[in-house]
Amino acid sequence: MSATKTKLAPAHTLSRRGEGPNPIDIHVGARLRLRRTLLGLSQEKLGEAVGITFQQLQKYERGSNRISASRLYNLSQVLGVPVSYFFDDMPSPDSVETESLVALPQSETDEFESMARRETLELVRAYYRIEDPSVRKRTFDLLKALGGDKLALLEE
Repeated sequence: MSATKTKLAPAHTLSRRGEGPNPIDIHVGARLRLRRTLLGLSQEKLGEAVGITFQQLQKYERGSNRISASRLYNLSQVLGVPVSYFFDDMPSPDSVETESLVALPQSETDEFESMARRETLELVRAYYRIEDPSVRKRTFDLLKALGGDKLALLEE
């Protein structure tokens, strides 16, 4: 039997003791929090649905505790998303350095945080409750104009 060694890909994102949460765990936790808030679920309700405490769910969302494969699968079922959802928008280790997983460009961080705000979620929910498509479009145009979108004003 020959002793051929298989070269493994480097584990760029492994964190060592004392360095804080793993960047991948932080990303997965942020995606978990985003989906939970988009559905309007409290940490307590989601925790009950998968059989964990809300404190444990907080640790998952912060990335301080790693989510096991079986727990991730359960969460995906309850949240109605494929398991791959939790890894969407994560840069590959080949394309960026590990530090950039933690320190996203400010514009991306701001956009992600604004989508997770309760005010944004309530606005989106209210928008989609508008049944008349023409009223919904006019509301959208109004919001763009109020936000300073000059193209919205020109389309009038």
